[in-house]
Amino acid sequence: MEILLSFIQALGFILCAPLVAGMIKKIKARLQNRKGSSILQVYFDLVKLLNKDSVISSTVSWIFTAAPYIYFAGALVASSFLPIFSFSGKGLGDFFVLIYVLAIGRFFLVLASLDAGSAFGGMGGAREMFIAIMVEPALLLSMCTIALKAQTSNLTIMAASAADSPFSLAYIFSAVAFFIVLIAETGRIPIDNPDTHLELTMIHEGMVLEYSGRNLALILWASAVKQMVMILLFVVLFLPWNLYDSANFLWLVMKVLIMTVVIAIGETSTNKMRLFRVPNFLAVSCLLSLLALVAQ
Repeated sequence: MEILLSFIQALGFILCAPLVAGMIKKIKARLQNRKGSSILQVYFDLVKLLNKDSVISSTVSWIFTAAPYIYFAGALVASSFLPIFSFSGKGLGDFFVLIYVLAIGRFFLVLASLDAGSAFGGMGGAREMFIAIMVEPALLLSMCTIALKAQTSNLTIMAASAADSPFSLAYIFSAVAFFIVLIAETGRIPIDNPDTHLELTMIHEGMVLEYSGRNLALILWASAVKQMVMILLFVVLFLPWNLYDSANFLWLVMKVLIMTVVIAIGETSTNKMRLFRVPNFLAVSCLLSLLALVAQ
């Protein structure tokens, strides 16, 4: 039954992740006094790309061809680990496994950006690993605060423990630290600009410049799934307050909507940070995570 629920959950992520991405774009447009595209535009873009053939250089290796599928599979597996349907039981997800399943996808995407041999792809891959080196420790430390409280690394039990835990200073520190990590992992402003068209400022988008057609659709789809994974991980661990059982799912949807509004407001009210200032920004997340562990 748990395997079946995980499969249904992963399917739900595949179907709903582009909608969440489209909602963030729509809210950003409205905050900037623009009409913006439809919240379904991401679906239209994916369908258009899936109907096109991929143009692949004759000089690339199998890594370039396999990377989109590995990246998509990593995001899909990570989405099946989240404790969405139930906060009780053993569950299937371990947060160490979840983090490094996502890291495998990032690793192969960086390899593919180097394999293509383009200058901008290599620059984007180098910047991605530069940020990942600082993001992963902060992510581990912020989640370890909840794991120490629950005495386990199982995500289902961690979510149940977070739901029963009183509001504390350590909880606030770890929540802020995780939110900074969420911004970095999803490539949002001020770390990266997902809507940029200037190659010199690209990070994630720079890595996928050589992709087109179906391969590009898989990467964009996987990025939307990964973004939804990070948002829901924040929701179930750091916004765990639940209503009565029959309204839990609607309350979960409401919290995801709140997070989309917060992300859109954050992107609208700030500018992209210069690359040499990013370590200082991410160091704040690491420091808050350490303070949360000490306060715990």
